[in-house]
Amino acid sequence: MDAPDDPMRAHVDTFVPVLEEIASGKRDLPAVRHPLGFLCLPLLREGADGVCLHLFGAGRPTAEVPPLHAHSWELRSHVLYGEVGNVRVRVRDDTDTPTHRVFEVHSGADGVDEIRPTSRLVRGEEGPVRTSPAGETYALGAGEFHTTVVTPGRSAATLVLGRSLPGGRDLSLGPLDGRPRRTVRRLYGTEATVRAVRTALGRIHAQRRA
Repeated sequence: MDAPDDPMRAHVDTFVPVLEEIASGKRDLPAVRHPLGFLCLPLLREGADGVCLHLFGAGRPTAEVPPLHAHSWELRSHVLYGEVGNVRVRVRDDTDTPTHRVFEVHSGADGVDEIRPTSRLVRGEEGPVRTSPAGETYALGAGEFHTTVVTPGRSAATLVLGRSLPGGRDLSLGPLDGRPRRTVRRLYGTEATVRAVRTALGRIHAQRRA
């Protein structure tokens, strides 16, 4: 799957055994059903650094969460199997002919996300879809607006390495007349997580043998 000099290979080798422990029931780590429609397994958190497994194709995004967003952290994301597309969005302030309002996303430790409108109006222009196949690593900078897309009916998985930056804010682009909203990140459940991880491991091992 990976080239010998791929710097992400060591991370994949480190965390596949963790997934095997989850799949075998040796480690209890329920996935979080993200409002954007994927499952997230928070594998590691050390200070500003974190590692997550994202499983696409296991859910649908909720209507309360705008898909165009910008993280307060920079990331490298390695596609384990399937294909993942990213659409980067060029944003500029525009109070005359705006297309979006900027919202701040405040995530609580209880799993509740508060999506609050700001006074900032912008014009957003979407670029082309940049598709990353299995074995490829892509990077997204903190504050870079984008949306991630996976072909409906297909599955994919990414190993994500993130690093939070001081003073960063999680943002999203929403309607001009948007109101404050609240959404909840729900646990997927242990049994359902185990089934999802077992399926993902089968795809990961098959891809690595290819």
